[in-house]
Amino acid sequence: MTTNPTSPAPGQGTAPTAPEAPVPSAAQVPPTAPVPPVAPAASPAKEADRPPLRILLTVLELAALGAVGTAVFAVLTATLGIGLGMLFVFGIGIFVLLALVYGLYGVAWFEVRRVDGLYGGNLPDLQWRPRTNPGFGGWLRNVLRQSVDGRMWRALLNFVLGCIAGTLVLRLFWGVIWSAFTAFAPLSGRTTVEGPFGSMVAAAWAPLVGILGVLAAAAGILGLALLHRLLSRALVMPNREAELTAQVRTTSAQREGAVRAAELERTRIERDLHDGVQPRLVSVGMTLGLAQQKIDTDPAAAKALIDEAHTSTKAAITELRQLARGIHTSVLDDRGLDAALSALASRSHIPVQLDVRIDAGTTGSGAGCRDAEAAIYFAIAESLTNAAKHSRASECRVVVRSRDGGLWARVEDNGMGGAQVQPGGGLDGITNRILAAGGTFRLDSPAGGPTSLEVTVPCAS
Repeated sequence: MTTNPTSPAPGQGTAPTAPEAPVPSAAQVPPTAPVPPVAPAASPAKEADRPPLRILLTVLELAALGAVGTAVFAVLTATLGIGLGMLFVFGIGIFVLLALVYGLYGVAWFEVRRVDGLYGGNLPDLQWRPRTNPGFGGWLRNVLRQSVDGRMWRALLNFVLGCIAGTLVLRLFWGVIWSAFTAFAPLSGRTTVEGPFGSMVAAAWAPLVGILGVLAAAAGILGLALLHRLLSRALVMPNREAELTAQVRTTSAQREGAVRAAELERTRIERDLHDGVQPRLVSVGMTLGLAQQKIDTDPAAAKALIDEAHTSTKAAITELRQLARGIHTSVLDDRGLDAALSALASRSHIPVQLDVRIDAGTTGSGAGCRDAEAAIYFAIAESLTNAAKHSRASECRVVVRSRDGGLWARVEDNGMGGAQVQPGGGLDGITNRILAAGGTFRLDSPAGGPTSLEVTVPCAS
């Protein structure tokens, strides 16, 4: 949806709940006849887990790799040769090699998905490394970092080995067919026939040679399928110890981010209370004290003091409400992220163009999704606050999308740029909050603008 910055915040309301039906006691429930157990139907996943079917699928995929994968490998090899050959021709080869990295990544991504679909294991998709620096230099550094990604190269190695095994499988398929023809050679009336491996065989021995050839070729195909499974598990599927180490590293980073975000939030609340609400309440108390002293001698002055205290009290309540909104936003729980961002855009001091397109199944279905929504909301809120205070921007654009089972948001303003993550600052708070939610954060703010902030937060299960 697109929200006009001047539109009012959506109202809040709760639907009346229906009265609960009385629950019958155990004595009131009539006895029922026992239901005979029903055998569960075999699911497609269980069917695919059967070893004979899995081996058959492996053989078919190897045959496809031998036919198609070899051509893909030849194209990649030719691209590498062209890039190296034209490296010193006005630097054209550099762009060819950079394009080759994208091609290698695509093949590796396909290989990971193929192995996951064939052997299971819920393998995570091969991810392109996140970009850390803006501009052409940042893009070039990002491509170079991707070119040395170990997981990509392991998947490529498995693809090459699969192509080699697939070529051998095709040869063995031909051996099976030729051996079958050899077994029936005596029916042709010839005295000698050509065997499956190119040697001449007497017609009398042709049935035995043909049968042995079929068995040997079938055994070779089965062996290549089992070998491919073993190599795929070793190269593509993550090592359990390495996977646990990565999980511990990620959990530690999230814990540190959560602790840091909580510390920054506590410091902010203390600062807002100490610098804002507390002095105002002290002033209200002093004003009421003066009014009490003057109420008998000068009622008019006392009334003016009471009016001043009343005005200050309402201002203090407003500040407390804003402080509470910065801690927890009720509309986020009641109406969802879209409505909460619409209310946020309507309160912004600069015009905000809001574009929110979230799949119905992505959010709102668990605590993990609510945490992701909260992280995205507070990141956008802090970004709009920084834009209004420091960027001198005249407009701001906020885009939120569902992506890969989580949420992705981008906030961009046309200000003067130069934003940096300072310890204890608002952007530092965004970074730690997003990190604690298991997401990623990227800031691009060159001098002169514009400033763009991208955050991605997964919906935890």
